[in-house]
Amino acid sequence: MADFTAQRAAYLQIADEFKRKIRDGELEPGAKLPSESELMTRHDVSRTVARQAIARLREDGYATSHQGKGSFAALPGEGGAAKHSPEFEQITEYLSEVRRDVRRLAERMDQLEDLVRQQGQAR
Repeated sequence: MADFTAQRAAYLQIADEFKRKIRDGELEPGAKLPSESELMTRHDVSRTVARQAIARLREDGYATSHQGKGSFAALPGEGGAAKHSPEFEQITEYLSEVRRDVRRLAERMDQLEDLVRQQGQAR
């Protein structure tokens, strides 16, 4: 279970836990992932956090979702999709890196805004 007392956002910790399980073979590609409700109960988080965790897994290629059926484990690049040109793969990887960088910057901005807010309240 994720340690939600840490600085890292809960949804990222949950997503990281599932990524590790998928990479380590504890969850096979195609295995059904817990529903939002199950994640809420298991990790004692809100529906928003559960939804963000699943969305993060999809964004990073570790899950596929099918409306009415749920989300399923996947390995990045092995979603059963048709093979693409090397250029397409390079662009896709680059865009994934950009998305990760933007998320990190957004998280850092949130931290800085919290710090400024706290300093303003201390005065």
